[in-house]
Amino acid sequence: MLSDKTIAIVKSTVPLLAEAGTVVTEHFYNRMFSHNPELQDIFNMANQRSGRQQFALFNALAAYAQNIDNLAVLKEALARINHKHASMHILPEHYPIVGGHLIGTLKELIPAQFTPEVEYAWREAYALLADICITEEAALYAHSKNNHGGWSGTRQFIIAKKQAESELVTSFTLVPVDGKAVITHKPGQYLGIKVKPTDAQYSEIRQYSISQQSNGENYRISVKKELVPAAGIVSNYLHSLDEGSVVELYPPAGDFFLRANNKPVVLISAGVGQTPMLAMLQTLLSDTTNQTVTYLHACENTQQHSFSQFLVEQAAAHTRLNHYTWFNQGGEEAEFTGLMNVSAVAKQLPLGEGDFYICGPTGFMAAIKQQLLALDVDAARIHYEVFGPHQDI
Repeated sequence: MLSDKTIAIVKSTVPLLAEAGTVVTEHFYNRMFSHNPELQDIFNMANQRSGRQQFALFNALAAYAQNIDNLAVLKEALARINHKHASMHILPEHYPIVGGHLIGTLKELIPAQFTPEVEYAWREAYALLADICITEEAALYAHSKNNHGGWSGTRQFIIAKKQAESELVTSFTLVPVDGKAVITHKPGQYLGIKVKPTDAQYSEIRQYSISQQSNGENYRISVKKELVPAAGIVSNYLHSLDEGSVVELYPPAGDFFLRANNKPVVLISAGVGQTPMLAMLQTLLSDTTNQTVTYLHACENTQQHSFSQFLVEQAAAHTRLNHYTWFNQGGEEAEFTGLMNVSAVAKQLPLGEGDFYICGPTGFMAAIKQQLLALDVDAARIHYEVFGPHQDI
């Protein structure tokens, strides 16, 4: 436990962090990668170049300092960080490296304010945070290693099948090279995939949602090809691979998954945010319960509507499934056109009791969350997944 004095000192630095802004985190990453270039094999360098990772880390630092006397407030955010770390195989020995560069950054950027007393307080605070993360991540690693079909670190998988799902999205069925079972995943979770794209200096790790229910034999991810190459270094590289190619996977992770209850469920997605919803949908429809399911999806046009035939078939086979689609560029076949407006189908939704799951671009999810809140959906029943560094919506 931290002393009252340490807590007071750390909280007093919040204005300093706010004043410095992302300059702190930019300096931190430049410092760390200069001294420890091997960590570029772990961190998403595309997010570094875009500034998303720096922004996310700054928000996390500020939130930790502000709530250091009430870490329960950060429980959900820490869980997401722990799962992301597990998908990248972050280990206890990485934490002293990160902590050393964080302290070094603060000493270099605000030397006058970062007195020895403040430094000592921040070292204590960071040690507490590291201990919490290491403990939680150890539990995730133990689960992945010790359960049937599990493993530790990376495991080789072969691309057994490539299936075009739409104009831009292709599914990859991944089968373990060793032919053994794979650990069960919760519907909505993702895989960390490690590759070294052509001409890349470092290995790259990305997370892709598993787009099918658990079967104990293989995994499927569905990946969008990015039209701007720099925005999809790994995604586009995966599209270039042939069936039979081998990739490395970390075990399933992620705290965004289907809750086990008998409440009605509403799945809401946009674009490739559809992927975790497919695992949830298949799982729900394979149940013998009478749980009703409504699926709302938005995409650019019919050419980019992945899994459209699958949805038609499932709706025909399961009367408890209803689905509605919005096309931004609508034609005669469009059910709804323009941006998704949940109120258009509000009468068909279980607003007072259902669980709502959202996945897609951050702006889309923020807009849908506000629409649901305006329809008096309890915020506790709204769950969402963010691709890349975590952001609130």
